[in-house]
Amino acid sequence: MITIKSPREIEKMTESGQLLASIHVALRDFIKPGVTTNEIDKFVEQKIVEGGGIAAQIGYEGYEYATCTSVNDEICHGFPSDYALKNGDMVKVDFCIDLDGAISDSCWCYAVGELTDEHARLMEVTKEALYRGIEQAQVGNRIGDIGAAIQQYAEGEGFGVVRDFIGHGIGPTIHEDPQVPHYGLPGKGKRLKEGMTITIEPMITTGTWQMQMDPNGWTARTRDGGFCAQYEHSIAITADGPVLMTDQETVK
Repeated sequence: MITIKSPREIEKMTESGQLLASIHVALRDFIKPGVTTNEIDKFVEQKIVEGGGIAAQIGYEGYEYATCTSVNDEICHGFPSDYALKNGDMVKVDFCIDLDGAISDSCWCYAVGELTDEHARLMEVTKEALYRGIEQAQVGNRIGDIGAAIQQYAEGEGFGVVRDFIGHGIGPTIHEDPQVPHYGLPGKGKRLKEGMTITIEPMITTGTWQMQMDPNGWTARTRDGGFCAQYEHSIAITADGPVLMTDQETVK
């Protein structure tokens, strides 16, 4: 079932999203060669608690960590570990916050030191694909309009679009209806209505979009070992257009 949020509920989710976005801003200086993904996880959890929130991923379907820290060919759901990031790595940090019952969710991709030209371009294309999808998140449009905009742009730039993991509705829990694929056909799928809250979170690869699962049952990685980038915002559908509830540019 798709839940329609009131303006007050969207306001509370935006407050949660602004706490989350502020932590992503802080990660810009924290992430560097030599930092472990465990240290990233602890840093994020501490910031969530200091902000009065709850790390909503801990305990979700048995997940044990505040973040997913997915490095290089890991598509998503990478477990924090003692792996020390090195120059040329790419790390995606994905986490959710419960702030007084309001849920927010955002992933951001970080370059560690200097990337290759190909991997730097992957990050640029993935971020642009996210915002092209967001442009389609308008009242009256359909879910397929979002996915088509992302797929056409990313594939047109020579990259792959992951099919196995997609965006979703958000609030009152982390994962709600509707499903929001990052591929598809314009004019297809559920119609977007004022008050819907969703995530858009394209995962874009340098090679094949096909994936394989690690033995831990959570972590997905590219089948060919190519790098994957991901960016994600939580978005409210409003009469005035999409509102980025996790916008880093509005962090105070």
